[in-house]
Amino acid sequence: MSSAPSLTLVGHGRPAPLRPEPLWREVVGARLRHLRRRRGLTLVETARRAGISPQYLSEVERGRKDPSSEVLAAVTGALGSDLVEVTHLASLDLRRQHLSVTSPPPGEIRLSA
Repeated sequence: MSSAPSLTLVGHGRPAPLRPEPLWREVVGARLRHLRRRRGLTLVETARRAGISPQYLSEVERGRKDPSSEVLAAVTGALGSDLVEVTHLASLDLRRQHLSVTSPPPGEIRLSA
């Protein structure tokens, strides 16, 4: 037995988020952690190479801290990458996550006011 589609009214022509959108620092942090693990590097080794504390790098990777561009450049360099590549990949990740947050689930109809 299938249920009827649900109806969501949305104002101003913009879909309302179904759940909170991820923050930039969360997406960048996840991208850095993914890259570090793919390279087989430890948090301590990466932090040492970047010239920051392991605790700070952990907070960056978990999206708890919003690092400066200098810190991001140091970490990406320590990972054998660069700021342009990591921020580009993070922007693609953010776009995908944004679409999944604002797209209604199957069977839901959205109307704009």
